[in-house]
Amino acid sequence: MRAPVLERVAGQEAAVAFLRGAAERFHHAYVLTGPEGSGKSIAARAFAAALLCKRGGCGDCRDCRLALRDQHPNEFVVEPEGRDIHVDTIRDEVWQPAYRTPPEAGRKVFVIREADRLSPAAADTLLKVLEEPPADTVFVLLSARAHELPETILSRCHAVVFAALSEPFVIHQLVAEQVPLVRAQLAARLAAGNLGRARRLAVEADGLAFRDAALQALDLAGRGPAGALDAAGLVLDAAKAYRESLKGELDQELAPFVDDRGRPEEVYRGAIRRIEQRFQRRDRRAERDYADRVLMAASTLLRDRIAAGVGLGADALINPDLPPQADPVGRAAAGLAGLEAARAELAEDFNLNARLVLERAFLRFAPA
Repeated sequence: MRAPVLERVAGQEAAVAFLRGAAERFHHAYVLTGPEGSGKSIAARAFAAALLCKRGGCGDCRDCRLALRDQHPNEFVVEPEGRDIHVDTIRDEVWQPAYRTPPEAGRKVFVIREADRLSPAAADTLLKVLEEPPADTVFVLLSARAHELPETILSRCHAVVFAALSEPFVIHQLVAEQVPLVRAQLAARLAAGNLGRARRLAVEADGLAFRDAALQALDLAGRGPAGALDAAGLVLDAAKAYRESLKGELDQELAPFVDDRGRPEEVYRGAIRRIEQRFQRRDRRAERDYADRVLMAASTLLRDRIAAGVGLGADALINPDLPPQADPVGRAAAGLAGLEAARAELAEDFNLNARLVLERAFLRFAPA
């Protein structure tokens, strides 16, 4: 079997078949397009492993293991910082390293996530690289909204289309991986069909900690206005604790590139810098991302209460393992609207006062 590492991508037979062929005779640029949660990120990692592996993507060697974790020294991962991917990011992390000798012998792979967020200047800079691509270099763009990319960039990429994964498929996949059925159903619904996220929810020991925080926050807000203010504080405290829990990850990511004394090996200084920068971006987003997860879970809990209040059965619940509490439908609907409005505000403007936004959201659910 060619590029067995690509078999990790579930439910996307056509896309995998295309990427398997591309790993043997590659074009210089690809755009992986499809809805959120369809497996584009997993496929990009597996494709990078197939391109960087000396055995064509065995899935077991050092090259594959590092590529599957976005840590290979010849792999360059670009993500939005804030709302956009800025021109300086493309210049520093794509244009300049693309024309340099890679840290290790072999190909270079550039992965640009959420490529539709390229600013106009960043897109122009990327286009210059795509027009004169360096040898043995592959660019992989990911986007759920590829139609928003400039046509000049799209025309230079081979498109690989990913179909949406159905909830029954995600549940079936998790059960096949020995996840209990009820947990698989819950993970699939909370993850909205995103298989990678559903796996994490299903198997990680604290995978549902954000939902526990949501339950506590709704309980507090249900006691009145003072409780609503406490609920906002609880969410922020949980988000801060989550950010603190990530600190050990950086040392783990750097471990393959330091010597026995913990000092960076000279040849990997560029890779170490990229890993540190990526971690810093993730660290800056961590609290806001976790707060969004808590709000999303609280929304699903209120949605279940509304469903139960209008007479829908257990099959309609997003959280099938939790009997919905009995709240007035109108109050639950107001709370749901407030939570979703807060999620949209926090996603749109990173500089908003998160506490005030959360307090306003929970006050809409609190009884007078």
